[in-house]
Amino acid sequence: MSVDERKTVGETASSLRPFFHPDTVAVVGASRDATKIGSRLLDEMIRTDFQGEIYPVNPNATEIQGLKTYPSVRDIPNGVDLAVIAVPREAVPGVVDDCAARGVRALIVITAGFAETNPEGKTLQQQLADKVRGYGMRMIGPNCMGLLNTDPSVRLNASFSPVFPPRGPLAMSSQSGALGLAILALAAKRGLGLSTFVSVGNKADVSGNDLIEYWESDPATKVILLYLESFGNPRRFAQIARRVGQEKPIVAVKGGRSLAGRRAAGSHTAALAASDVAVDALFRQTGVIRAEALDELFDIAVALSSQPLIQGRRIGIVTNAGGPGILCADACAAAGLTVPEVPEETQKALRGFLPAAASISNPIDMVASAGPGSYTQTIATLLSCNEIDALIVLYIPLDREGSLPFATAIQEGVARGRAEGGRGKPVLACVMSEGDTQALLALPEETIPAYAFPETPARVLGKCATYSEWKSSPPGVVSTSVSAGVQSARRVVDRFIAQTGSGWLPAADVETILEAFGVPMPPRGIAATSAEAVALSERIGFPVALKLVSTRILHKSEVGGVQLNLPDADAVEAAFARIQSELSSRNQLESMDGVLVQKMISGGVELMAGVAADPVFGSLIAFGLGGIHVEILGDVQFRIAPLTDKDVREMVRSIRGFKLLEGYRGHAPADLSAIEDVLLRVSRMVELLPEISELDLNPLVALPPGQGCFVLDARVHLIAPGKPQSV
Repeated sequence: MSVDERKTVGETASSLRPFFHPDTVAVVGASRDATKIGSRLLDEMIRTDFQGEIYPVNPNATEIQGLKTYPSVRDIPNGVDLAVIAVPREAVPGVVDDCAARGVRALIVITAGFAETNPEGKTLQQQLADKVRGYGMRMIGPNCMGLLNTDPSVRLNASFSPVFPPRGPLAMSSQSGALGLAILALAAKRGLGLSTFVSVGNKADVSGNDLIEYWESDPATKVILLYLESFGNPRRFAQIARRVGQEKPIVAVKGGRSLAGRRAAGSHTAALAASDVAVDALFRQTGVIRAEALDELFDIAVALSSQPLIQGRRIGIVTNAGGPGILCADACAAAGLTVPEVPEETQKALRGFLPAAASISNPIDMVASAGPGSYTQTIATLLSCNEIDALIVLYIPLDREGSLPFATAIQEGVARGRAEGGRGKPVLACVMSEGDTQALLALPEETIPAYAFPETPARVLGKCATYSEWKSSPPGVVSTSVSAGVQSARRVVDRFIAQTGSGWLPAADVETILEAFGVPMPPRGIAATSAEAVALSERIGFPVALKLVSTRILHKSEVGGVQLNLPDADAVEAAFARIQSELSSRNQLESMDGVLVQKMISGGVELMAGVAADPVFGSLIAFGLGGIHVEILGDVQFRIAPLTDKDVREMVRSIRGFKLLEGYRGHAPADLSAIEDVLLRVSRMVELLPEISELDLNPLVALPPGQGCFVLDARVHLIAPGKPQSV
């Protein structure tokens, strides 16, 4: 972390400390009416035994729940660290003035009716945020549930949640207050301990980014959990998440994946929801572990908070029933894990105590008759095996003896395996029985996460393995080089915006931009007439391709606008005439601006690279198989610009068709370094030319190693600054 980063993080943590460690709290809007939020806030703060002083504020009462009550924050005789505000919307600004006069540093505004409602509410929220910042205070909310800190020296429940979870290493931020109540209830039910919990609401001031920076330096927090509906500043999120993720895993659920979900998220928190493609790309690039649902969020969280981080993808499975073992092995494969056959030495050790009917290759099926002793010995043996990176233990009750003896046996097996060399390996369990198996699998030194179904631990380990690989790989580097021709590209963009405002660039301008950034193209030129096309072809050298040039017709092949492998001048003349004839029959001849004459590139793999503008995240860069395959197969990877060299390596290797690039069934491999270079140049291009709202390099042909990668067709769309963009 740089000196500037350390300073920023320190300032953020210092500004948020009054929220989590206040000595005095004012509850503004405290009430005797049990149906009022102010009553519930005060009640929960008292019930959970807040260790500081509580000052109820209500101008119409002198005492509430045995506490002296003050008509205004200004009237409180002592200093106030934190004010929790639950008054009507119109009264909130005046309360903020009172808090500022009393020197309050932190505000939690529970009150709703701001930007989540209508334009008027949005204006009021901005005025509120400006007022708070003008006073040098920090604010969580408005339209939030509040926060909790389970530190025994604090015990702060500054929310209306009836659930106060046990102390633990998980910190969580939720963008939904109502969902926050359910989250706390679910965490308590599963026995998960939290360090702190925050409902951020509309995020008018304190954001999820601020909280991540606070938790970065919080010794009580080991894992950070997020429920997100939007991103206020995705670039800052990316910078913070990349840094924090190297020390503390971040697990997130993102609401608003579907169109209906995005509409609901917008009306709920007045947030501009990002496209799910962009969110997925952001999480991949920053090491954030994406959970598909809240239940999975906690599945992953308990593993990360209680077990070592997996350091490979080789999984050992121990079971007393074949079916669950098969399901678990299948889930491992689906999660990108392997279930290798254990070495002969390990199999020999297992044969020494397991019955002859047992399967000992992996999964280790001890058969239904396996007793507690078999579990202990098998777990210890497999956990100490060097060819295994993690262990999944499955137990299915087959009699009325109960789970307790087997839970004890699993504990003993893990303890013995740890002592014999398996200390750095995670152990996850599936105990398909009723009762609190999680409590049964708690060792003095660790808790073994227990799940209800055999597929769950496999999915959890798969996501943890991906995070582990991200964490252990060297950080990527973003290119900052600027070629000499960039100014010519800048002039093209400025001229087009000034004359047209927005639209598709003419082919000649597209070529100028690509050349300025060193994007490789085969020999080519633009011809307005048949004679010019022939002359260009002879200069370039046969065979050539002719492609329609038009800013109005985007899919050239659909109108006969692509003519390939033209061997001589006569073929070029005939091809030019065919394009004109086809367009004339469609009454589109006036859309023809000429033809692109291009040297034919034979062989190679057809790919595509592109850019689409997201209104929140900026430029999304796409890469996949080219031609029609991108539309039919959808084998495309996306990342958010700017790309690092690490991003492009992962991007290229993540498409399902990567085997084609490695060389498949006699087909030559592709020039991977040339492909990656093109993607980095595209990333630099959209950084320096943010007016590019869409770019399509399709096809992009990758030749064998050392022979390069060439753009055969390209189109670029510009949009004037300040105009809305969409993916």
